[in-house]
Amino acid sequence: MTNHNPEFIDQLAALAKKNNKIKSENYARYDVKKGLRNSNGTGVLVGLTEIGNVHGYVIDEGEKVPVEGRLTYRGINVKSLVAGFQKEQRHGFEEVCYLLLFGELPNAEELEKFTQMVNDYRILPEGFLRDMILKAPSKNIMNKLARSVLASYSYDPNPDDTRLKNILRQSIELIGRFPTMAAYGYQAMAHYHKDESMFIHKPDPTLGTAENFLLMIRPDGKYSKTEADILDLSLVLHAEHGGGNNSAFATRVVSSTGTDTYSAIAAALGSLKGPKHGGANIKVMEMMKNIKQNVSDWNDRNKLEWYLEKILTREAFDKSGLIYGLGHAIYTISDPRAELLKKKAFELAEEKNKVDEYNLYLAIEELAPKVFSRVKKSNKNLCINVDFYSGFVYSMLNIPIDLCTPLFAIARVPGWCAHRIEELVTVKTIMRPAYRSVLSQKPYVPLHKR
Repeated sequence: MTNHNPEFIDQLAALAKKNNKIKSENYARYDVKKGLRNSNGTGVLVGLTEIGNVHGYVIDEGEKVPVEGRLTYRGINVKSLVAGFQKEQRHGFEEVCYLLLFGELPNAEELEKFTQMVNDYRILPEGFLRDMILKAPSKNIMNKLARSVLASYSYDPNPDDTRLKNILRQSIELIGRFPTMAAYGYQAMAHYHKDESMFIHKPDPTLGTAENFLLMIRPDGKYSKTEADILDLSLVLHAEHGGGNNSAFATRVVSSTGTDTYSAIAAALGSLKGPKHGGANIKVMEMMKNIKQNVSDWNDRNKLEWYLEKILTREAFDKSGLIYGLGHAIYTISDPRAELLKKKAFELAEEKNKVDEYNLYLAIEELAPKVFSRVKKSNKNLCINVDFYSGFVYSMLNIPIDLCTPLFAIARVPGWCAHRIEELVTVKTIMRPAYRSVLSQKPYVPLHKR
């Protein structure tokens, strides 16, 4: 690779920064919603959906009023969904995939047929593992997933057909193959970039998504029932979160152009990879590790409060001033996903002899909002979000940090596909928002006069 003059590169970077900085007052002047956010923090309404709904506040006379969090999939409360399949002692992710894609719950026969269809698609096409994964291992599994999705176009006999039947076939294939692509991508990365042993376990068509993922990432392919149960719950809770989240919106924007399924889902993966979207549970895991290293007595509430205050005042951890896993764009009083995952996490903590660590998470959940209110002098309602407990769950499952965001993608792909279908069936119009130019015209200056 050519080593260009670093001083010139710095000069170009400074020039690019200078000529891409828009004055803040112009946003107010033209009433532009930065980040598609209203002045009160709510999202700008840009579309309608029947797929998922996130409810965390009501608007009363223009003000946000906090309420208990509620998440619904196709109108069904996620708490009811979870209670339903857990009561019957079965997994729910495939059922949720069916619900999101087709708009209603399957009966027993439909669920069995759909689940078998997803399982049959777990095996990657002939030569895919060798040519697309092992020959080009990536240091980042999200990039490997995106590359694998785009490469799937070449293995599809009818990739550009945007008729509903074909899009559904592609969607179900991707739901089935995402765990395999992520697991094999991780194995290749661990071997070629970390000099570790590589284990390629063939997916079992008799097992569901959670079991197959654990089977494929572990050297011995073994897992407990509790481990599979809680991973399935995590997949269910991450499967969909309304059309306003960044990756679902990206899916709809790209889909509105009429492009192929693989391009749209690759765009969603690029969005989810961003640390502001899909990487929050990793930051929680790192933060909690830091807290454990600096507070020796986890039962000392005063010491915990002291250290949380240091985090908020940018004196500790990553100096960002953030308590990761605290707060959410919509949820105010509670995040129903965190509540459900916390309850199940206790079972796994008992199995793993990590109840003391579980109690530490409970203490942080209780103390963090109080410390935030005191330090920031704020009366803002803040609750622990799902990333707080998902990070703990993944650490107990010994899921490598490199796979935490890909696991989010495995869970979310049915939601993305559902939003793509709804966009193409209902809207049928390319999405094109407006951007106003705030730069006055300038004359062209000939090269010899510059």
